[in-house]
Formats: sequence, structure tokens, C-alpha cells
Amino acid sequence: MNGTNRVLDIHPWVTLLDLLRGPIELTGTKKGCDHGQCGACTVLVDGERVNACLKLAVSIDGAAIITIEGLGTLEEMHPMQKAFVEHDAFQCGYCTAGQICSAIGLVAEGRAHSRAEIRELMSGNLCRCGAYTNIADAIEKVLGQESVKPLREAAE
Repeated sequence: MNGTNRVLDIHPWVTLLDLLRGPIELTGTKKGCDHGQCGACTVLVDGERVNACLKLAVSIDGAAIITIEGLGTLEEMHPMQKAFVEHDAFQCGYCTAGQICSAIGLVAEGRAHSRAEIRELMSGNLCRCGAYTNIADAIEKVLGQESVKPLREAAE
């Protein structure tokens, strides 16, 4: 998890979200709807975006999990984090961790080539404040950067 191996003894019904926020104490991933409808809990599992509230933790034993805490630091932010700051792509901030993780997964997927595709492929991440225009601006900026490593390489 975020580059560190963890060995935990957990019940089989514990979701990845509850594991992250509970025993592991990584609270950047938010619990929104707890039904996979809002995207606030989006994390990256083996480079793919996943709603952590819908994933049983035992089902991803051995997977590389990246949360918002594992992306960068204040001194050296991930390019997507920088773009979100530069484009003011957040207001209250509750959805921001999920939006950023989802956006990084979107870039790694390589399927978004236009603003309309970005908006469609990010539609599973809701922002109650309505920062969608700025979120799309931030993602467009990162899509244009060739220096962004594919996430699978960055996780290894």
C-alpha cells in the first residue's frame, strides 16, 4: 500500500475503504455514499481506479494499492495534484482525493482524448460543489504532458 507491504488479519467482510480509514489510518480516502455511486472513495488498485467501498479487502491480497497519501508530497506533488491546485479544481475538498485518483487512472487508461470524453469517463465521481469545469481543465493539462509515467510503472 503506497509502496509499503502490509500484513493484516481482517474479517472477510471488511471493505477496502473501511480497512484504509480504520486500522491503516489513511483517511484521505473519503466515505461518501458507501454504495459505489459517488466516487469519493476512489483509489488505484494495480493501476486501475476502484471504488474502495465496493471492494472486499481480502479480494485484493497482494495488489499494489495507491491512495491519495501515496501520490506525492507538498514539496513534490504528483502532476495531477499540481494541476488540481493550479486550476482550482476543488472547493470543499471532500471529493478531491477520489477525483484525483480517478483522474490519474483515467490518464493511465489512455481512453480520453477530448474534453467530452474526460467528462464522460469521470462521470462516476461526483462533486457537490460543482467544480467540474476546473476538474476537466486540470485533467486536460495532465493529458497533454508526455512526462507523466504510466501508473503501473510508478507503482513498482
